[in-house]
Amino acid sequence: MAHLRELLGPDGVVDNPDLIDRYNSDPYGGARGGARIVLRPRATQEVAAIVSACAAAGVGIVPRGGGTGFLGGARARYDGSELVLSLERMRKVREIDIDSGTITVEAGCILADVQAAAASKDRLFPLSLGAEGSCHIGGNLATNAGGIQVLRYGNARDLCLGLEVVLPDGSIVDGLRALRKDNSGYDLRNLFIGSEGTLGIITAAVLKLFPVPAQTVCAIVGVLDAGRAVALLHQLQALTDSAASCFEFMPRGAIALAREVVPDLARPFGAHDYDLVLMEVGGSRDNLGETVEAALAGALEDGLANDVVIAASEVQRRSFWRIREAIPEAIGRLGWIITHDVSVPLSRVAGLTAELQTELTSLAPDCRLAIYGHLGDGNLHVSVLPPAGGTADADNTQARELSRLVLSAVVSHRGSISAEHGIGEDKAQWLQQFKSSEELDLMRRLKRALDPLGIMNPRKVLTQLP
Repeated sequence: MAHLRELLGPDGVVDNPDLIDRYNSDPYGGARGGARIVLRPRATQEVAAIVSACAAAGVGIVPRGGGTGFLGGARARYDGSELVLSLERMRKVREIDIDSGTITVEAGCILADVQAAAASKDRLFPLSLGAEGSCHIGGNLATNAGGIQVLRYGNARDLCLGLEVVLPDGSIVDGLRALRKDNSGYDLRNLFIGSEGTLGIITAAVLKLFPVPAQTVCAIVGVLDAGRAVALLHQLQALTDSAASCFEFMPRGAIALAREVVPDLARPFGAHDYDLVLMEVGGSRDNLGETVEAALAGALEDGLANDVVIAASEVQRRSFWRIREAIPEAIGRLGWIITHDVSVPLSRVAGLTAELQTELTSLAPDCRLAIYGHLGDGNLHVSVLPPAGGTADADNTQARELSRLVLSAVVSHRGSISAEHGIGEDKAQWLQQFKSSEELDLMRRLKRALDPLGIMNPRKVLTQLP
């Protein structure tokens, strides 16, 4: 440790209990970590030195980004066998290459800062999510984050061209290539994206940039159910050449919860009680507004939509988005018994939502249900809340039963138990139940090959190694 203190400098080692507290907490009140020491490198070479030292000593390493994860993916043990490695001091924008349409950044860059750096060159980095003011790009890649614009631009994986990674033995893999085509061997980049720091530590990345849309049309639509919302999406994409970037689904039950906490939310359709779809369509065509208006008029005629309001100003647009933002805010403040981030094929969205409404109401009739999310890519957030005025201190048996019901239904609809939040520690046991034995075996073999000592983010994703 003396060597690492000398290497990292006085600001590179945190062991004061008062200062270390924030590295042991999750943003939504989950179980706390027990790290006694946090290391804060400034450069990739320092990360490599830390990993080499930990490998020699048999000390576990818990990589940490902005601390915005939901599932205990950056949680260290209490017994002192693991330390936290924070990338927060690695915030350099190494290069912006306009001709190649790329930006190269270090893993500790805050997502909003990457967006701002791109905007300074009149370019768009489209990864966008609620925690963008504090989450790190390294964590976004480690969890393959999604957000609100996956429909048009893809997940974090789709936005990345190259990575720099420190392996569990301390060696550095420099794959920072800004290539759209590269078939020179195995796709190592995608091995680390979504691995949640269990195979290596992402220290830098080459990311894609896009032209900024010349104009964006925002609309909110009242629909009767999820099935009509899916049909509306297909019709909109067909008539706008797949120009929709956001397509958010907000059922009336989730909106009612949001109004409990934020009562002054906009009411676009007055007293009418609809499920809502919030959409944005961007592009450079001169008649984009007219095209979207025609598409929505057709949806009204076809019975896919009951009412439509197109935002006439940025103020009105923000009032629409405030409804969407208030839903997770309300769930966090009211407290949940369980909450899950899942995905299913679009063809299964309506069936899954109807099944969950019926089955969860039967199992927990006094509880309240919120299903909402990024409908454009089949990503739904499912939360069960206690009765109005109740507390979220449900016993573990009820929480397990509710979770098993939700996840079993998702898998029966050919879906995934994790869409964009990852697995972490909290969902690792569910992964063992719902991932096939063949897939789990392959994952364990990869883990054992790259991290034979098991020091990289122990207990995350995989609960045990053979």
